[in-house]
Amino acid sequence: MVRHFTLEYWLDDNWYVGRLKEVPGVFSQGASLQELEENIQDAYQLIMEGGDRDVLPGQHCYRT
Repeated sequence: MVRHFTLEYWLDDNWYVGRLKEVPGVFSQGASLQELEENIQDAYQLIMEGGDRDVLPGQHCYRT
């Protein structure tokens, strides 16, 4: 199933920073808009695949 989300983004010190409006807690950044789009997809996949379902809206999930 293909899902479509709204990527809200802005520039912050020459970095593209963004979030998925429909999925609280999915944020990322990139040096270009294309890199941001790739990184936000990765962040979404990590949240959906991982055991991070207990992350509350507004909280951030980081993996190292």
